Amino acid sequence: MTRPLAAATLGLCLLASTARAGCDGNPAPCQTPNGTYHLERPDTPGPHPAVLFLHGFGGSGAGMLRNRGMVAVLLSRGYAVIAPDGQPRQGQTTRTGLTWDFHPDRPARRDEAAFLAEVADDAAARFDVDRGSMVLAGFSIGGSMVSYAACTRPGDFAAYAPVAGSFWRPHPTECRGPVRLLHTHGWADLTVPLEGRVLASGFAQGDVFAALSLWRATNGCTALRPDSLATTGPFQIRAWTACLPGAELAFALHPGGHTVPKGWATLALDWVEGRP
Repeated sequence: MTRPLAAATLGLCLLASTARAGCDGNPAPCQTPNGTYHLERPDTPGPHPAVLFLHGFGGSGAGMLRNRGMVAVLLSRGYAVIAPDGQPRQGQTTRTGLTWDFHPDRPARRDEAAFLAEVADDAAARFDVDRGSMVLAGFSIGGSMVSYAACTRPGDFAAYAPVAGSFWRPHPTECRGPVRLLHTHGWADLTVPLEGRVLASGFAQGDVFAALSLWRATNGCTALRPDSLATTGPFQIRAWTACLPGAELAFALHPGGHTVPKGWATLALDWVEGRP
């Protein structure tokens, strides 16, 4: 392939990937009173279940939709994909990208959990999405945001699926109610290690195992050890199902690092739908 042709092909690919961002085919994002989000839905009659997926630090909803491997699986399974936008990073004048005001001990510019519920309500009203079948998922700090939303507003979504992100220190001492929650993490994650780490600012990531202990207590699970162990693809899955009615907790480990691992979308939807 000649260089001009390669450049033209790359340009078309980038155009195709970015054209998908927006509001159900419109290039501009969907607007709510407190923010924006991006949405894609299957080319089949609704109402559709949906996955709201939160981007990581420095990302955006539009950028999240460029993970076409993950998005394609979700769409093919009949799920709409909703990608809310975080907020500009405070004090950043030269760097781009968004973040989430997720930590309860830090001043918040926006009630993020309320904003996510607002996005879900808006998408259900406008795009034939089933409000009662929405899953809140997210990566890295987006996964942390999912964890805090599940803890403080457990009834807002049908299930929660954080990836490579959980609580920060000091860990919460309690959550408001039981949930269905699947936490996915990489053994080799050095950005958000399973045990957490202290950042240069002194802000400290939490311990995933401490989070699992809190979720077991919140869900009323009757045993410390999981009652189900399974392996599928790269994932080793530990699950607690002997819990309060409607509550469920699963922990999926994979050998990789700080990433949304290949196969996560299938794993998450199989878990949401109760498939073995």
